[in-house]
Amino acid sequence: MPLTQLSAAMSKVAWGRQAVVERVLVVLLAEGHLLIDDVPGVGKTTLVRGLAQSLDLTHRRLQFTPDLLPSDVTGFTYYDAKTQSFLFRPGPVFCNLLLADEINRTSPKTQSSLLEAMEEHQVTVDGQVYPLARPFMVVATQNPIEYEGTFALPEAQLDRFLLRIRVGYPDGADERQAMQAEGDRQHPPRLEAVMSAAELAAAAEESSQLPVADQVVDYAQAVVEATRQHPALRLGVSPRGAIAWIRASRSLAYLRQARFVTPDHLRDLAAEVLAHRLLLRPEPIAQGLTAADVVAQVVNAVPLPGAARRLG
Repeated sequence: MPLTQLSAAMSKVAWGRQAVVERVLVVLLAEGHLLIDDVPGVGKTTLVRGLAQSLDLTHRRLQFTPDLLPSDVTGFTYYDAKTQSFLFRPGPVFCNLLLADEINRTSPKTQSSLLEAMEEHQVTVDGQVYPLARPFMVVATQNPIEYEGTFALPEAQLDRFLLRIRVGYPDGADERQAMQAEGDRQHPPRLEAVMSAAELAAAAEESSQLPVADQVVDYAQAVVEATRQHPALRLGVSPRGAIAWIRASRSLAYLRQARFVTPDHLRDLAAEVLAHRLLLRPEPIAQGLTAADVVAQVVNAVPLPGAARRLG
């Protein structure tokens, strides 16, 4: 199975963090985007590069800074004196995998330049629409421990990310192996392509057709509705977020070679799909409550229908 080969290839550059590889593949299969909220130096860039190599896809890394302009992301139109015509110079967004490094360091205006690309797989410059390559995936990073000189991502931008995850540190044995390989010029290793874009598209289509029982959908809807009624929240999960939860769970079930989606698949992804779509009230924040805490409360409080229990 090409996806098994892809997972094995990526584990070589993921420092043993197989759970992280699984989450990246969930987003890739679901044709979504990924937000990594983690400290510098844990291998985010290496992970994206390895994914691009394993799929023989183009990738770009764009360092977001306060002076970055929207045209630095999408591209711009310029006048060519030789041809006496206006030409379009594509920006870094014209690739398959875009690493938007420290996305919260740039202004909201520049952040918003990615909205159309992430939602509609196209950009509009000077009234002209330019389609993006397929697949197209944004992997954005932000540093959770630095706030000076940063701009918090607005809710509309956060809602475009299918998952928000933390990569975390590798375990001791994997980190030691990486340290021992530090002098190797081939470290991290360059990966060979193990899956074509056509095979990826076929796998994505298959995963999107994985059955989801009505009882499982009812459970997901009950969780979503409970977030909208929760007293600690000003904003619950949007309909886009609910659909994203089902889509991501289908991808997870497909990766685990399940025949259908179960409540366990939904629960496994609940915090990573739903938490960044919630908006807490000031009082719970002052008490130390997090959005992930609220998701855990709701998921545990909403009962599973009897049929859904049997499916799980």
